Amino acid sequence: MSVSKIVAAAASGVGGAGLDVDEVFDTFLYEGDSSTQTITNGIDLSGKGGLVWIKKRDGTTTHSLVDSERGDGKMLQSNSTDAEISNVGYAQALTSTGFTVYDWTTVNNSGDDYVAWTFRKAEKFFDIVTYTGDGDGAKTISHNLGSVPGMIIVKPTSTTGNWNVYHRKMDNSSPQSYGMYLNETDDRVYSINFWNETAPTSTQFSINSHSNSNTQTYVAYLFAHNNNDGEFGPDGDADIIKCGSYTGNAGSQEIDLGFEPQWVMIKNADNAHSNWAIWDVMRGFTRAKDASDPDSISLYPNTSGAESGIARIYPHATGFGFVAESAGTVNSNGSNIIYMAIRRGPLAVPDDATKVFSVLTGDGNGDSTTPQFASGFSVDTALIRSATGTANNNLYSRLTANKYISTNSSAAEVTDATDFSFAANTGWYLGGTTWTSWMWKRAPSYFDVSTYTGTGSARTVSHNLGVVPEMIWVKCRSHAESWVTYHKNMDGSAPEDYGSYLNDSVGRVDSANFWNDTAPTSSVFTVGTASKTNGSSKDYIAMLFASVEGVSKLGGYTGDGTTDGSKVIDCGFAPRFILIKKAINGNGNWRYYDTHRGIVAGGDAALLLNQTDAQNSTADSIDPHVTGFTVIDGNTNANTDGYIFYAIA
Repeated sequence: MSVSKIVAAAASGVGGAGLDVDEVFDTFLYEGDSSTQTITNGIDLSGKGGLVWIKKRDGTTTHSLVDSERGDGKMLQSNSTDAEISNVGYAQALTSTGFTVYDWTTVNNSGDDYVAWTFRKAEKFFDIVTYTGDGDGAKTISHNLGSVPGMIIVKPTSTTGNWNVYHRKMDNSSPQSYGMYLNETDDRVYSINFWNETAPTSTQFSINSHSNSNTQTYVAYLFAHNNNDGEFGPDGDADIIKCGSYTGNAGSQEIDLGFEPQWVMIKNADNAHSNWAIWDVMRGFTRAKDASDPDSISLYPNTSGAESGIARIYPHATGFGFVAESAGTVNSNGSNIIYMAIRRGPLAVPDDATKVFSVLTGDGNGDSTTPQFASGFSVDTALIRSATGTANNNLYSRLTANKYISTNSSAAEVTDATDFSFAANTGWYLGGTTWTSWMWKRAPSYFDVSTYTGTGSARTVSHNLGVVPEMIWVKCRSHAESWVTYHKNMDGSAPEDYGSYLNDSVGRVDSANFWNDTAPTSSVFTVGTASKTNGSSKDYIAMLFASVEGVSKLGGYTGDGTTDGSKVIDCGFAPRFILIKKAINGNGNWRYYDTHRGIVAGGDAALLLNQTDAQNSTADSIDPHVTGFTVIDGNTNANTDGYIFYAIA
C-alpha cells in the first residue's frame, strides 16, 4: 500500500491503516546557500506539530532545535545550557511540507553541509509539552503521547539550565530515580530532583526541582517505546521506535530491535566521559567487514563538533550491531548503554516505479552533496558503467559506503578512491562522471538489501522485503567468490535447489550448498555451506527482488524460436528496464536493456551484467510492447530453451 493509500485508509477508518514512518520522521541533507531555503520533506509540521533539529556536518557550530510549541525562530542548542534564542529571521520556520531556513550560519551558511532531523507529533511516536514552573518541587505534567514514554528530554527555555534526560533503561529496576544531561558527557545521576522518583505513565510524567523553577518556562520532548504495540504501517500494527539498552562487550555483537533502524542515538550511562552520539543512514550508517574498515559517521548532541567516525556500528535487518568494536561510547565492556532507535521506512508498498527506480546518464557536475544522478529519491543501490565503452558493471550500496563489487567479476569488494556520496535525498554522486547509472530504492515487496557474516554451516539470513523473494543476488564482499543468484523460475517445482552465477554465462547449477535446498520466506532466506554464500567468517551482501503489480515483474518463459515478434512476455506494464538470462537448459549472458538507452523496434542497446563489453545495438533481441516486451532472436527466444527475466515499469 502506498503512502497516499495509507493516509486515505486511515482517514476513512478502513483497514486499520496507520501512519508511515516517512510521515513522522525524516533525515534531510542540504547545502547552505546563505539565503532563504525551503526544505520539502513531506512532513506536516505547521498543522500537526513537531521538532526540527539541525546540525552543520562539516564544521563546528551549535545544534539548532525549533519546535511547533514554542514557535518559529525560537532556537535551543542541545550542546548548551543557554536559554532559547528568539529571532524569526534566523532560526528555522515550520511549514505544512517541511521547514524553511534563513540566512544564518548555524543552519544555512553558504557551501556548508547540514543535516536536519524532523520529528512529527504523533501518538506512540513523539510529543512536545511546554509548561511554566511553580518552584514547589514535585509536579506532574500531562502529555498526549498515548503511551508510556521511553525517553523524556526537558530544557528550561527562559533561563539557562541543563537538558535533563529520563530513559526507561537508565536503570533496570528504577530508571525514574536517575537522570542524565544531554548537553554533557556525564554518566547517570541518582537524584529525586529529576523525576521525583516517579515512573511516567501514558498520560503524565513527574518532575522535581531540576525542572521546576518558579516562573521559568520549559519544553519537554517525549519519545515513545513501541513494544509490539505500535500502530504504524498499512496494517496499523508496526513498531517504529524503541528505547532500550544493552551491555557492552568490547567486541562484536548485535542488538535486536525487531526492525532495521535508520536513526540511532546512543549514550553510555556508566561512563562519565562519553559523548551522546547519533547515526543515520543518510550520512553514513554502514556495515564494516572488519576493524580495518572505516567507522560509521556520527554527530554529538552535547558538542558543537563536526561529524566524525567513532565506531564500527552498523544497521541490520532486525537491529544494529558492532564489528570488533571496543569504543567506550558504544560498546565498553560491562557498561549499561542506552539507545533510542527509529525504524527505516517506508512501510508502504510502492505504486509508482519512478519513485523507486531510475536510469540516468551523469551530468558531470555536482559534488558530494549535490547529486549528479538526480533520481528524485534517496538511492540505496546503484549500478554504474560506461554504456558506450568497455567497462566493469560496478554495484554500490548505501550499506557498504564507498565500496563496490563488479557483477562481471568474482573479485572481492573494492574501495573507491574517487569522490563518492550517497549523502543526498534525491540521488547520488560519483566523481563527476558521465557514465550511466541504474538506481534502486529499498521498498517493501519490491527491493531489499541485507548484509551478513557467514558461518560455514547452514543458516537463515533475515531480510525486510516483507514478501517471499523472487530473485536473490548474493556476493561475498571479503573474498573472491562468484555471485550466486536464486530465481523463482529457475525450476518449475524446486527453484531453491538451483543457483546461477551472475558473473558468468553458465546456466543453472544444481547444488544444495547454495540455498540448502530451502525455499525463502517473507522474513528469511537460507544459505547452505557453499563458500560463495556462507563461508565461515566471510562477509556477504544480498539483494532481494520481488514483483509488485504495475511496478516490477519477475518471471520465466520457454522460447519458441519465432522471430516475428509474436512471442509476448506479459508484465502488466511497458517496462523501462529488462534483464533476461537463458538459465534452464542452456548457457546465456545476463542481458539488460532500458528505455533510457532505447528499447525500440529493431536493434536494441544491450549490455551484459557478466561482461565488460560495450553496448551492442545490432541484434534485434526484444521489442517494446504495451503490456511487456516481445522476444525475437536466439539471445532471448531460442526454441525450447528456458529463460528468466526481471522487469521494472
